[in-house]
Amino acid sequence: MDPVTSGILIVVALFGLMAIGTPIAFALGGVSLAALILNQGMSELTYFGETFFGSLASFGFVAIPMFILMGAAVASSPTGRDLYRSLDLWLGKVPGGLAISNIGACSIFAALSGSSPATSAAIGKLGIPEMRKRGYPDGVAAGCIAAGGTLGILIPPSVTMIVYGISTETSIGRLFIAGAVPGLMLALLFMAWTLIACKMAGGYDTPNPVAAAANQIKENVEGNMKALVRVLPFLVVVTGILFALYGGVATPSEAAGAGAFLCLALAIVVYRMWQVKPLKVVFRDALRESVMIMLIIACAEIFAYALSSLFITQTVAGAIADLEVNRWVLMGIINLFLLVAGFFLPPVAVIVMTAPILLPIILAANFDPYWFAVVLTINLEIGLITPPVGLNLFIIKGIAPDIALKDILLGSLPYALCMVLGIVLLCFFPGIATWLPDLIMN
Repeated sequence: MDPVTSGILIVVALFGLMAIGTPIAFALGGVSLAALILNQGMSELTYFGETFFGSLASFGFVAIPMFILMGAAVASSPTGRDLYRSLDLWLGKVPGGLAISNIGACSIFAALSGSSPATSAAIGKLGIPEMRKRGYPDGVAAGCIAAGGTLGILIPPSVTMIVYGISTETSIGRLFIAGAVPGLMLALLFMAWTLIACKMAGGYDTPNPVAAAANQIKENVEGNMKALVRVLPFLVVVTGILFALYGGVATPSEAAGAGAFLCLALAIVVYRMWQVKPLKVVFRDALRESVMIMLIIACAEIFAYALSSLFITQTVAGAIADLEVNRWVLMGIINLFLLVAGFFLPPVAVIVMTAPILLPIILAANFDPYWFAVVLTINLEIGLITPPVGLNLFIIKGIAPDIALKDILLGSLPYALCMVLGIVLLCFFPGIATWLPDLIMN
């Protein structure tokens, strides 16, 4: 069977399995194993096991569960509540300020947790009911949280950037720096659209009758100031981790381990989580997400091995390389491919499967690999708030089940367009992603 036909059958089988609810890791592994056995015989079982375990043998992957544990210590503690209250103290009284403070909270929480689902869940549980209480339209309330949560995979420290760095053998510290300014740019674009959406809808920030009394406002301010004090140590830890990475003091794995320990210790001390039950929740959440990501990585490596063994990867890469088009047309084709892939697959799976294939093409077209990492990540962020998978959409639906999924989707789509605008700005001004890494790391 020729590589093109084999590739089409494999893709159809993969999406067929996912359509009936098969977990992504099992779908990737099952399709890969079936393709290898049908084409090359039972002897491929040996290579299946070697590839599965060998793909996880890199020491760099230690950083992933450590950063996830760090995020779980933040997400499973009241840190999100305190962060939200702190930002609401400064921005909540500005017209449209509550929605802006939610996006700001998502940005900071994304840096603390590195996880988009955790960010959407933690800030959404607090922000959505409060925004609806103050008169914000359901679409704006749900959309700004769903979009703000996507910043978790771009603003450092980012698990997906670690996966990209290991898959392409690029500097993880430089990748983290490259994502910082574009992450802030997206946050500002989200805030700008939120203000426009609020003014178009009208009737936002309706005074809360409970908070109208002067003594209640005073109590709120005092409580919010105390919340700010409780959040500051976590922000110091994140700043210290980034300094250790960028200053060459520690490797990503060492920084992740130290960050996980310090955030866990802070959660225990600051929020008095002395009992076994809350700590059990932290470790359960961290273990569940770590195993899911590592399984996806391992099975995605097997999928990539199967595509390579059947010469599908080489055929596709050759077809793209042979396109006699302008390099920006080539980049447009790659962006479209990544966008469609992000509609169906989680970011980690897309990166592991496509980054090693696309990187030589990107380098041959004279694009910066770190700039491309940011563009790739933003494309995958769009997939988190667009159907059919749209993980953040379903998280928001779980938080606010009385908001129609259609309203959540319609409220999120303008933010997806903001991300497209962000990609366009990066294409016109690549220095947005490359200037800070060049400045810091020479």
